[in-house]
Amino acid sequence: MPPLPFGGHEFRVAGGKALFWPARKALIVADLHLEKASWFAARGQMLPPHDSLATLVALAKLAHETGAEEIWCLGDNFHDAQGPVRLPDAARQHLGALTRRTNWTWITGNHDPALAADIGGKVCAEAELEGLVLRHEADPAEARPELSGHFHPKHKSMARGRSVTRPCFVEGPTKLILPAFGALTGGMPATHEAIRAPLGRILAIHVPAGDRLVRFDDAA
Repeated sequence: MPPLPFGGHEFRVAGGKALFWPARKALIVADLHLEKASWFAARGQMLPPHDSLATLVALAKLAHETGAEEIWCLGDNFHDAQGPVRLPDAARQHLGALTRRTNWTWITGNHDPALAADIGGKVCAEAELEGLVLRHEADPAEARPELSGHFHPKHKSMARGRSVTRPCFVEGPTKLILPAFGALTGGMPATHEAIRAPLGRILAIHVPAGDRLVRFDDAA
């Protein structure tokens, strides 16, 4: 797991789309968007229906590999407020096992501003851990070091003569925006103005590539 220090703490990138905090044995993920496919299906757009299970299986694998004792989800955990009701039995079993085995915290987002208590874990609007603020969407007025999601940042680059787009972490002077972890999530260019604005300026774009991180400095 390549290192990604931030806010005076040592993190490592796990699975290309999550942060692992060794000092706390904590996994931090953003934008699971569970039950996104079933939301679209109800509106006539059929998508592969296994997104929630794929996302939770991937998260369980990371939790096992890292030995995580805490899991923090940075909002848009479900694609809509009724997502927990539609969760298939297999996905529900995986989620239940994870929330029982770890100290699990849901941070609410714009897609899921309220979450029922019976899904397991704890629910809060934001959190502060050892000087770091964890919330769904970056707050331009926040001066403390902050971890967030919301924008699903991706970076396009050339590799061996072809264009490759990968999830990435976008770092500003006091903020780090995580990529979306969900199996069925789109992305926004890392240098988009919507991402640049709350950061103030982009210091670096960190793109996971196997067991290393490739750093791109913002050219703007």
